[in-house]
Amino acid sequence: MRYLLLLVLCAATVTVSAQKKNKDYVATDCLAPIPVPYNYQANQLYDKIESSSFYLTMRDSVQLAVNLYLPKGLPAGAKVPTILYQTRYWRGGSFRWPFNMFLSNFSTEYGKLIKEVIKSGYAVMAVDVRGSGASTGNSPYPWTADEIKDGAELVDWAIKQPWSNGRVGAAGVSYSGTTAEFLAANMHPAVKCVVPMFSLFDVYGDISFPNGVHFDYFTKNWGAANEALDNNRLPEKDKKARLVVRGVEPVKGEKAMVKTAVEAHQENLSVYEGAKTIVYRDDRSTNKANVKAEVFSPYYYKDQIDSSGTVVYSISGWYDGDYQRACTKRFLTYNNPNNKLILGPWEHGGKYNCSPSNYGLSGFDKLNELMKFFDHYLKDVPTGIEKEPRVHYFTMVQEQWKASDVWPPAGTVPTPIYFAPDHKIGPTANNATGEVYYEYQVDTLAGTGPDARWNSVFGELYTPNAYSDFKQRLDNMLVIKGDALPSDMEITGHPIANLYISSSDEDGAVFVYLLEELPDGSIRYITEGNMRLIHRKLSNDAKRPYVDCVPYHSFLKEDAAPMVPNKPEKVVLDLLPVSYLVKQGHKLVVAVSCVDRDHFEILDKPEDKIRIYYTGQMPSGVVLPVVK
Repeated sequence: MRYLLLLVLCAATVTVSAQKKNKDYVATDCLAPIPVPYNYQANQLYDKIESSSFYLTMRDSVQLAVNLYLPKGLPAGAKVPTILYQTRYWRGGSFRWPFNMFLSNFSTEYGKLIKEVIKSGYAVMAVDVRGSGASTGNSPYPWTADEIKDGAELVDWAIKQPWSNGRVGAAGVSYSGTTAEFLAANMHPAVKCVVPMFSLFDVYGDISFPNGVHFDYFTKNWGAANEALDNNRLPEKDKKARLVVRGVEPVKGEKAMVKTAVEAHQENLSVYEGAKTIVYRDDRSTNKANVKAEVFSPYYYKDQIDSSGTVVYSISGWYDGDYQRACTKRFLTYNNPNNKLILGPWEHGGKYNCSPSNYGLSGFDKLNELMKFFDHYLKDVPTGIEKEPRVHYFTMVQEQWKASDVWPPAGTVPTPIYFAPDHKIGPTANNATGEVYYEYQVDTLAGTGPDARWNSVFGELYTPNAYSDFKQRLDNMLVIKGDALPSDMEITGHPIANLYISSSDEDGAVFVYLLEELPDGSIRYITEGNMRLIHRKLSNDAKRPYVDCVPYHSFLKEDAAPMVPNKPEKVVLDLLPVSYLVKQGHKLVVAVSCVDRDHFEILDKPEDKIRIYYTGQMPSGVVLPVVK
């Protein structure tokens, strides 16, 4: 989640701090000739902007607050495409005195990007979705069916304007990335392309309950932040911005409507209260919303989106919570041959390059990539994107962009590493028989700390040096270590953990971390996966609600399987996708715990124990997708 009203002043403080940590840093996510560079600025014909704000009334009388930005000085008869930006986090802010004398929405990072788009010959419509900002109505849950339909009405209005060329695109980060994707679900012929950036595909699996474990750090804090916004104030986390921003930007001449909107927002329901009642994918929240998570997941509308003809460009990063998984699922599910996928070394929003061997500010020009996409599909400009491979991904440590037409890339070989005696990892399974296992006493102090991928989806990863203290966190985990690698190993794709586990309880969780140890003994994080044990049953692949490339767990109530205490069971779980080079002489490390107290609901009790077996009949280990 990104609050787009964070002021440049506040952001600059973080930027300076980040650069001080790595004085020799030179951004590597912008050095390669792929993706193909595109000079969008060469096509900029305008240097001034004409802006207005107004309400548009929807079919049910809900009024949506709109900011419309047009290039100033459009010649008579000129036609431009429209970029629609629908947000839950305010389309603009109202600045306090004296800041309102020299700051505007174009002073923000978001505003500067919008300015560049408009100068390139686009109209931009920024809209507070119903139940948020200065718009009226309420929101019983995110991305309601009514909110989705609003997108079609906004498009209808835009294409009727004298300046419109009849084509519309959409883009956004996080919530607004999902609104961009949902715009395609309306199957409106004017919507030619959308860019969901750093956004979910499956509400249950990508954000609320990754592999069935409640991500309560997010649902709790996001719910509280939304409540603040709905009451016309910035969240507690944005304390510096609160000194400058009074509240949401009113529609011009309609200041009193903000109070009317805020009163309507009191009917909005708490996401956290709803999530606390959910265990299974097919559970309904017990609050007034009474819905399953699938009805506000983009995959639920996959047939409409796939049939719309809209081209979808999915953008995410390796440290973007679980959203890089969302990106790969979206790319695999939709069938438009022009759809594209890019996965960089970024956190949520892409401000930082978090590659552990070269962390700092991202140098990749994301606006350039967006304009290359929009200019082609909304203006018929041959930008080069039409000739590029469909997938671009960044291999960390090697610090190199790579291209493919498929995901996972061709040429990876499933390479197992097995648990062995003496807390070692080996290339072959242990041939021992009988009761051979590691025993782990649940440690409820285990966690991944404040600079983890999970903090980034709430905008609280304040440093590119992610997982900076993982070595000390191993004290609370079961640790299994390999020998020094005889040669470099590139891991690209989705590692799969196969664990034979017994538990002293019927339920619980297991977290698996793939790490590397450098010759100096320091630890670097590569990726991780988890699984709630009652969800461990592998399901029939034909039941999948969307296309994926990892073993399928349904998370449905009918497939729940409580553990039989102290009986070994196979638990298969996928680790989050990654592209990472482990260098010769470094060691692979696997760490296991039952708790991530910093981010996920704690399901285990301190007295609980698990055993992980490693015999010829129960060969626990991890299968790595290795590029040969």
